[in-house]
Amino acid sequence: MIRTEEYQLSMGPVHPSTHGVLQILLTLDGERVVKAVPCMGYLHRGIEKLMESRNYFQCMPYTDRLDYVSAMNNDFAYCRAVEKLAQLEVPERAQYIRVIMAELNRIASHMIFIGSLAVDVGATTGMIYPFRDRECILDIFNELCGARMTYSYIRIGGVKSDLSVKVIDMINVFLKNLSAMIDEYNDLLTGNEIFQHRLKNTSVITAEQALQLGLTGPMLRASGVNYDLRKDNAYSSYEDFIFDIPLGNSGDNWDRYIVRMKEMRQSAKIVKQALDGLPEGSVMAKVPKVLRPPKGEVYVTTEGPRGEVGYHIISDGTVKPYRVHIRRPSLINLQALDLMCRGYLVGDVVVAMSTIDPILGEVDC
Repeated sequence: MIRTEEYQLSMGPVHPSTHGVLQILLTLDGERVVKAVPCMGYLHRGIEKLMESRNYFQCMPYTDRLDYVSAMNNDFAYCRAVEKLAQLEVPERAQYIRVIMAELNRIASHMIFIGSLAVDVGATTGMIYPFRDRECILDIFNELCGARMTYSYIRIGGVKSDLSVKVIDMINVFLKNLSAMIDEYNDLLTGNEIFQHRLKNTSVITAEQALQLGLTGPMLRASGVNYDLRKDNAYSSYEDFIFDIPLGNSGDNWDRYIVRMKEMRQSAKIVKQALDGLPEGSVMAKVPKVLRPPKGEVYVTTEGPRGEVGYHIISDGTVKPYRVHIRRPSLINLQALDLMCRGYLVGDVVVAMSTIDPILGEVDC
């Protein structure tokens, strides 16, 4: 009998893609993974502590830089937490505009996921198409607020400015073309036998395991758990919109890919309804120039592209938050990496990490 000896391999910490800088310490038996430990901290910036030394308005640029491919959703979550703390009522028109921006950013984020997954599997062409189409959304954001990645457009009390006619036209053109874009991804990737072979029946997470790990977002729904904060704890007028929650069957890498592909069409459906039913009125509440929320604490969550984004803020009655803690879905979801990799080959580790879709700026905070 041939005796084998386990050994350790450091995968990383250099990683060229948008996931960020992550080291995975692998324990291997030959090329089979015995254990996979994600080692984080290479992007740590101390954002929670920095926010505690700024006033509530000055915290906005930091929330932009957590999940830097879906900054609108992070701003959305933070502003809702401060508004609840300060008991501010956001105008309905601003609520609709926030939903539009959050869903557009969700689509852009999922396009990053598709492109990153494709190139991680080895399909370089599969990266070019979604990255090309994502530019359409970034052009909309650039026209809206003058930025393409970190926006600070969603503000405490509403949004920075109303939608112009040009922005609405750009959104409508994008929605008209989106279905053809997704069909192109399906032709290029979904029907590809090699792509299917790499993803199907690999890195399975059952519904029970997903719940035990605290997974949320597409990671949880791919395991068949029907939980989405936009439905289960509706906020910002999401209850006004009709949309479906895509679910997976087996919780494998394939389901995590398909769920996100389907979510893009549902997000487009929400944006279309919000544009068609956009109410009249102001886009900003009356917010004091010096904001001093009363003493107390809140925990407010929203459904980000990677799962539940939560802000726990404690106020001591001054202009600065006394304590801030951010629930980052990428950090929680990355717990599943070890479970997803055990028993598979080294090459499958890259696919597993890619279907988690972590953003390390958010993981390290």
